[in-house]
Amino acid sequence: MESTFRYPDPPIQLENVIEDLGEVVGLLERNAPYNPLRGWFRPDQDPAAATNPMWFQKTWMGGEIAVEGSDLFVQHERVFETVRQFYDAEVVVPHTLFVNLMAAIPECGPVHTDNPLFRGRDRLNTPMRLLRTMYWSGLFAGWATDQATSIWWMNDVGGGGIAYWADGPEKPPKRHVGAMANTSIVGDNHGMFHQVESVGPFDKGTHLVSPVAELAPANDGSGDWAVTDGGVETYRAPLDEIRVSVLWKAHVFPTEEERRRVEKDTLSYADVARIFDEDLAEQGADLRFDVDRIEETAFMDALAEVYPEPVPIGSRKSIFDI
Repeated sequence: MESTFRYPDPPIQLENVIEDLGEVVGLLERNAPYNPLRGWFRPDQDPAAATNPMWFQKTWMGGEIAVEGSDLFVQHERVFETVRQFYDAEVVVPHTLFVNLMAAIPECGPVHTDNPLFRGRDRLNTPMRLLRTMYWSGLFAGWATDQATSIWWMNDVGGGGIAYWADGPEKPPKRHVGAMANTSIVGDNHGMFHQVESVGPFDKGTHLVSPVAELAPANDGSGDWAVTDGGVETYRAPLDEIRVSVLWKAHVFPTEEERRRVEKDTLSYADVARIFDEDLAEQGADLRFDVDRIEETAFMDALAEVYPEPVPIGSRKSIFDI
């Protein structure tokens, strides 16, 4: 089969996105506490070990979750219009909103593209590593649902920038750093590599916490936010020294008719096997897809060797690699 992979267009930057930042502070306070980021790339963590950077996260909208006040971001009309412009599309269906709070991480976050989604195959029924190999093979683009992303930053902190490979991973990244407060970048983070850069303050080193740590307002009249880990306060800072970003995602379709046309065209594992095997045979590879081995590291390594994920030029070591 012929690969139809292509990199997306560069994202669009918006200024002065939220009229009243006090509404965002209220959202943050009402929905505290926040817990450390966990991901598919770190499946086996010791719940008692302080191995996590202070990268806290919480979902504000997604699945059955829809916190009061989240429409401030979910239904933002300027973001909708920008997505329609970016994709030349009529239908935008928001499905996820979550917030990140970060501090004292002198290293970078992982360079990555956001997790892919195919009709019939997602992280609820398919291992993430297989989904990513499917994406980078380019063989399943006909089943991919376009995913728009808006990343919004509340404040400027020491560091806290983002590098993004708007021209593809073979060229140096662009950076959004400094004057980030109340700006958004809108585009396709599922096809564009990006990396969160180091976050201050930098005079305290990398402050690590356990998976059960919590970040919340100190509620002692100081205005500070505090990290408690195992019931012990281990860090505190005013909110304006904590990097706050809000990530919004939506399904995008050219028209409502197109959305309805494709919704029943889904991928089964039999489809995945057939499509991979046809291409593997065409390439002259000995490997064949085996659904019974998709949890085996050796098998997925072999498949990824045929369909490798690019390593962007200029990417920096991640805190999760240290």
